[in-house]
Amino acid sequence: MPTPTRASHRSRRTRETTVEVSLDLDAPSPPVVSTGLAFFDHMLEQLGRHGGLTLGVEATGDLAVDAHHSVEDVGIVLGEALAEALGDRAGVARFASVLVPLDEALVEVALDLSGRPFLHYDLGAELGPPLGTPGFDPELAEEFWRAFAHGARLTLHVNLRYGRNGHHVLEASFKAVARALRAASRLEGEGVPSTKGVL
Repeated sequence: MPTPTRASHRSRRTRETTVEVSLDLDAPSPPVVSTGLAFFDHMLEQLGRHGGLTLGVEATGDLAVDAHHSVEDVGIVLGEALAEALGDRAGVARFASVLVPLDEALVEVALDLSGRPFLHYDLGAELGPPLGTPGFDPELAEEFWRAFAHGARLTLHVNLRYGRNGHHVLEASFKAVARALRAASRLEGEGVPSTKGVL
């Protein structure tokens, strides 16, 4: 019997943003990302490449007002796409944790494809000024991960062990989530990994 395709395409249109996301968990290819925020694009590319998946993101939004709407809505749609691709989550490893360094920064991520959305996020109080052009406020990363965790219905813990450079800290966090997601979504059995029988 052929393995079901674990892929999804989701979209969201509001008065503030238009977002299209496609992903495939089992067919890695170079990510294609365009959000109007160069630094955010770079982070999403890390998520696709180190997550071992195909990722396409096309987003337009009211960046002249603020980047918050675009970043949060991409998180929502990406999370929903992941949830759809995972299906009933049968056979997945479910849990994963990883430490990822980037120069002086070290970020720890633990992830559970639990079906219960939760985010614990602690990358320190101050990660510096906005990055890239137009500027990406480092505080927006937390909003992205919160929206993602709720859309995907997963539990996500992101912690900074240490680090000073805001770019390094954020990039290490995206790479760490990617590696944890790659490990947690790996197929290693047949049944749903829960005593409840559902996730």
